[in-house]
Amino acid sequence: MSHEIRLAVLLSGTGSIFEAVLASGIRVTLVASDRPCRGLDVARVAGIDTELVDRRHYGGFSASFDRVRYTARLLESLSARDIELVAMAGFGTVLSSQVHEAYPMRILNTHPSLLPAFPGWHSVAEALESGVDVTGCTVHFATLETDAGPVIAQEEVKILPGDTVDTLHERIKQAERVLYPATIRRVIDHIAAATPVHTPEGARR
Repeated sequence: MSHEIRLAVLLSGTGSIFEAVLASGIRVTLVASDRPCRGLDVARVAGIDTELVDRRHYGGFSASFDRVRYTARLLESLSARDIELVAMAGFGTVLSSQVHEAYPMRILNTHPSLLPAFPGWHSVAEALESGVDVTGCTVHFATLETDAGPVIAQEEVKILPGDTVDTLHERIKQAERVLYPATIRRVIDHIAAATPVHTPEGARR
């Protein structure tokens, strides 16, 4: 390819999925977070540029949180590094429409269910409560509507007798640590080749 696609990873926690991305050999240009977290430390140790765009300076987690101003500030960080693709990896802030206008179909996310089943924050618990035999993880393009963007890839995870939210979620995370880096690589290759990314036949959205 003519140049290496500049990838930013957005995270808020331990950075375990980000570590899987790094271990796969994908080059990351920037790691940004909405709060101090271990994921930023992992990036610094790896010599990757980091930026903390702290929610506390924009109203924190209260009703006064200024989502539009926060998103604009994060976009400044992405633009300053000429970022071309964004991968969310446990990023806890829902961003405003500005970011989707700036990166249409260039923001990836991973979700712990087989979307469109069980969107939202409690998907693992809801899968257990529903009585289904299989759940899994989904990599999709993020859109303004949460967990509603086009599906790119999915991996099934069986629900076992005696599973708890914690045990099931850990197995889903194990699947994500394989599926997400592979899908990011696939999208990078498509961007470099200027070809559209195929989404599963019949997938919702």
